[in-house]
Amino acid sequence: MFLEPALRAPVAISLGAIAGALSRYYITQWLNQELGNGFPYGTFLINLTGCLGMGFFVTWAIEKSLAPDLRLLIATGFLGAYTTFSTYGLDTMTLFNSGRGNLAGLYWGGSAVLGVLCVQLGVVLANLGK
Repeated sequence: MFLEPALRAPVAISLGAIAGALSRYYITQWLNQELGNGFPYGTFLINLTGCLGMGFFVTWAIEKSLAPDLRLLIATGFLGAYTTFSTYGLDTMTLFNSGRGNLAGLYWGGSAVLGVLCVQLGVVLANLGK
């Protein structure tokens, strides 16, 4: 059975996302049971393995001229749901490798610092009126 062209990309991304999100959940649960909750071991491992996977897969997929639907399934779907940190790493390296080191540094540092500040802002906003 073949899907209509307009449905192929969203279905590929969705199927990959289901597997990525479940992998993230179960790996985190397992590491919390094994190592405790004193450090976010699951998130740490997932971010690192997601970046490794993204770097490997994107490079390999380009070299092998992999079908777009399969690239969407794995890179956008699976790795995107597994960890957006891998996309952050890929975007940073893409900027850097394209000769835009200043933008890469701004994106890299700005995302980390502003991301944490935005989490805190969200906490403050959620607590308004309490």
